[in-house]
Amino acid sequence: MLAEPFERPIRVWIGLEFPRQLNTVADAYQFVVDWCGNSPEQKAAIRACKAALAGDIDAETARGVFVAFARSKDLLIEDGAIAPATGKGQPNHA
Repeated sequence: MLAEPFERPIRVWIGLEFPRQLNTVADAYQFVVDWCGNSPEQKAAIRACKAALAGDIDAETARGVFVAFARSKDLLIEDGAIAPATGKGQPNHA
């Protein structure tokens, strides 16, 4: 399941408003665990990604939970978006 691609990649904003494409559950999991925060949406995304990596749920279910997390933090690049709506929500890249 690690290398199984999503049906559609997820695009998110990182760092200084640079886009990043997440193609697999493993990509999404790495992103969400590296994120600086502890919100209920982040915890749900971590649980969903872990479950998908274990084969307990499918990749598209985990994708949906991750997208909800990314959208709640203004990280999700919606189809056709050129720039982020706000500057909030930066990952912790120490």
